[in-house]
Amino acid sequence: MFTRIVKMEFQEEKIPQFLENFETVKHKIRNFKGCLFLELYRDKRDPTIFFTYSKWEEENALENYRNSELFKGVWATTKPMFRSKAAAWSVDTLFSGI
Repeated sequence: MFTRIVKMEFQEEKIPQFLENFETVKHKIRNFKGCLFLELYRDKRDPTIFFTYSKWEEENALENYRNSELFKGVWATTKPMFRSKAAAWSVDTLFSGI
């Protein structure tokens, strides 16, 4: 299992449209084979910055999602709303717990 973190910076006027679309597709992403978890976060200081935080069974599962029609549709809708290029990281958990 690993975690994928994606940072996205949006044009301010596009944020309501992004949030509406995310609400529509989040269940489809969460139910995609191999996706174990998905949350959306918003930066506390800059309300135009968002992060998706997702957990995947294995790298193949994420790659299958990234090559799917679902991802292509989500990305085609979301990408034009960015004010700068998105950044993404795939990370392994080294320590877990509170």
